[in-house]
This record gives sequence, C-alpha cells and structure tokens, in this order.
Amino acid sequence: MHVLITGAAGFLGSHLTDRLIAEGHTVIGMDNLITGNEENLAHLAGNPGFSFILNDVSNYIFAPGKIDYVVHFASPASPNPTSPLGYPNLPIQTMKAGALGTHNALGVARKHQAKFLLASTSEIYGDPLEHPQKETYWGNVDPIGTRSVYDEAKRFAEALTMAYHRFHNIDTHIVRIFNTYGPRMRLDDGRAIPNFIQQALRSEALTIYGDGMQTRSFCFVEDLIEGIYRLMQTDFHEPVNIGNPVENTILESAELVNEITGNPNGTVIKMAKRLDNDPQRRQPDISRAKELLGWEPKVSFREGLTRTLPYFKQKLGL
Repeated sequence: MHVLITGAAGFLGSHLTDRLIAEGHTVIGMDNLITGNEENLAHLAGNPGFSFILNDVSNYIFAPGKIDYVVHFASPASPNPTSPLGYPNLPIQTMKAGALGTHNALGVARKHQAKFLLASTSEIYGDPLEHPQKETYWGNVDPIGTRSVYDEAKRFAEALTMAYHRFHNIDTHIVRIFNTYGPRMRLDDGRAIPNFIQQALRSEALTIYGDGMQTRSFCFVEDLIEGIYRLMQTDFHEPVNIGNPVENTILESAELVNEITGNPNGTVIKMAKRLDNDPQRRQPDISRAKELLGWEPKVSFREGLTRTLPYFKQKLGL
C-alpha cells in the first residue's frame, strides 16, 4: 500500500512508519514539526519506501500519487502545562489538528477512496466513572476545562470519522490509545514517564503532580504499534481500545523508575499541585481488541522501561 501518515515525525507516528515500511508498504510522512522531531525519521533518509512533506494538516493536505490508506496521528498529546509542548500551551493548534486536520485527512481518503485510521485517545473518557473503560462508555469530560481542547477535539474527530464512514462510505477505523511510552518520546514532553526517567538519570528527586494515587496503565510502544497494525487490516469501524490493562499508581510507577535506574535520590519524591482535570483512574478494557485482533500486550512495564532507558541516556549524553 501507499500510506499517508500525518504526524509521522512524532513518537507514535514514527514507530508506525517504521512498521509499515518493514511490512513492505510505501509511506508518505507529513508533519509540521511543532511537537514532532525530524530525528525520529532521520534513519529513513534515502529509503525508497519513504518520503517526507513538511506541512500543517490544519491548513490543507496535498500528497502526490495514489494513496491507499490515510493514518491521522497529527496532534499535540501531552496534558502537562509545564511543558511548552503540552496542549494547554498549544490550545488552538490542538483543536485545529483534531477538527480541521481530521476533516482534511478524511477529504484525502474520500478523494482516493482510501482506507482511513484515526488515532484517538483514552482522553475520550475524561475522568471516568466506569472502570475499567469499555468502548461503549460515553465518558465524563469537562467541555471547557484546560484539557478540553484535546478531549473535545478527539471526540469531534471520532464523530466526523463515523460521519464520513456512514455518509461517504469510507472504510474508517478508530483506535483509542491509552498511555504509551518508549524510545523517541521527547525529553520536554511533560508526561510522567519521560519526566521520571530523565529526573532519575540525573540523580534528581522525582516530581509527582498530586498525591500519586491516580492510576495509569502504561503500554510499551512496540505492543501498541502491533495492535494498531492489526486494526488497520480489519473491516471493523467502531472504536477499539489499545493499551495495557495492568494498572499502576503514579507513585508505584515513579518508584519502579527509581529502582531500575538506581537513582541515588530515589527515596525522595517531590509532590506538586495536581494538574487540572487530571483523571483519577485510567485502565482499558481490551476485550474487544482480544476478540477482534487476537491482541494483548506482551511487554511488562519493567521490561519496557529497561528497553527505554538507553534512548534517554543517549539523549542526555550519559
């Protein structure tokens, strides 16, 4: 296939690009590099199966040649307002990527009669009242809070994707991505795992926002990409959760990072003000992915962190 991936220079977009090329597909990567990083794609320079277009998908999308599949990943994704890359600091760009960018990407799919996959998010569920979260849960989202620019953009994107499927008969797919970590995350991303790892590698105390009792279910990037690749090949059109159902508190996660890195200041945890609208619990129900895709994560949190450390050491010059 000839695949267009928006947000291809991002953490997840670049890993999916690698997987598709490894499977023999041709990829056109597109990114405006606001939160993406050219280094994530540098190893593909000269690869005949890859080309790159610098472009903001919120304005327009043009890609030469026939396109068989459009994968829309473009969007800021970090909720942390202390990071310049966090979507609270890029509110308009985030909403435009989710709304206008999705509309433009779906327009390309319609023009080429291509298949389409939307990278949605567990943030669809907001601060959930159902636990674990099934795809049938409608969510508990503050429509005007600081996180709403991401949450509501993705909810709109899902609605628009289903509208194109129902009205224009586009072969669409929606993946709801839960917390994912691994190599190629930006050091200044602002999310928990990159923050913890770099603080630990610098022998610093780890910073937790809130009391640390909020939970997340962290999925290693290799597992996530496998699930997405399988979903791309199905005829299923409703959302599918892809994530690790093993739930950890943020405090437990910080302690594990300290243990694996051997942080000499690992007994010190700094507590900071909890982020606005930060979900208290996050855990996917992956029954649909198991049944539909024959998929479930294989990499444990400990193993995934161990496999992630070399990348962060290299970026920190350690």
